[in-house]
Amino acid sequence: MSPFDRLPDPGRFAYQAIHQRPDYGWPNGARLAVYIGFNLEHFAFGEGLGACIGPPSPQPDVLNHAWREYGNRVGAWRCLELFNELGLPTGTILNTALYDHCPELVQAFADRGDELIGHGHSNSVRQSTLSPDLERALLVGCRDRIAQHSGTAPSGWLSPWISESLTTPDALVEAGYRYTLNWCHDDQPTRMATRSGQDLWAIPYPQELNDIPMVIARQMDGKDFANMIIDNFDEMRQQALAQPLVMGIALHPYVVGQPYRLRHLRRALQTIAKARDSGDIWVTTPGAIFRHVASLA
Repeated sequence: MSPFDRLPDPGRFAYQAIHQRPDYGWPNGARLAVYIGFNLEHFAFGEGLGACIGPPSPQPDVLNHAWREYGNRVGAWRCLELFNELGLPTGTILNTALYDHCPELVQAFADRGDELIGHGHSNSVRQSTLSPDLERALLVGCRDRIAQHSGTAPSGWLSPWISESLTTPDALVEAGYRYTLNWCHDDQPTRMATRSGQDLWAIPYPQELNDIPMVIARQMDGKDFANMIIDNFDEMRQQALAQPLVMGIALHPYVVGQPYRLRHLRRALQTIAKARDSGDIWVTTPGAIFRHVASLA
């Protein structure tokens, strides 16, 4: 093999520079679509994966499990109060294990009309480790569980830990999903090819404007994360004058639901809420973004 052979790539989409694309608009002439991806997650006690506030301990790791559970018992409810206060919708990205653990939490977001997005059964396992049959069972099982409780099957999916097999995009469309949040390669929605010939849309989901990598991995303070949201919003709002863009904000209640971080998140989201009536901002959900671009295709 030559060292200059073409490198392997996903084979799902062609390269296209951001400034070389046709222009279009979001509803009502808006230029920047903004959404909150709010992750409701559940973790197995005494086993599996999970973000850590302190060094992992031998299982059962009580400190880190209890810290994550704070999000479901307290943090998510405080964030919900903030979203209601500001009139902000969310894309609620949920583990279906929550229907066994705390169904009233999922119902609270469903009752306000938020979009429910599949996120595996638990964040204690990586999807990429599953066999093709088990991966399909996971996708179908989560789809059916959400449909059973909410009356509507989810159109979107985010893999736990953004973990894919080589055939995840194919399995998603074959299980009835229409878009994925796994890919963070662009600021506009991208059509991805699948083996069935049906497109799977990649809706931009942030790995920078995301409290797990920023606050936990990089140990960013809550006020700096809030400033980051505001700076990102201001810059993308200016960039969007030239072309329509998508700005996602990825949040986890056991991180931003801690009171001192919530105080700073409040400031950041107030900035976005105040700009909502300007005409150039569309505060929305990933599913609404997908439906709009699919209608233009």
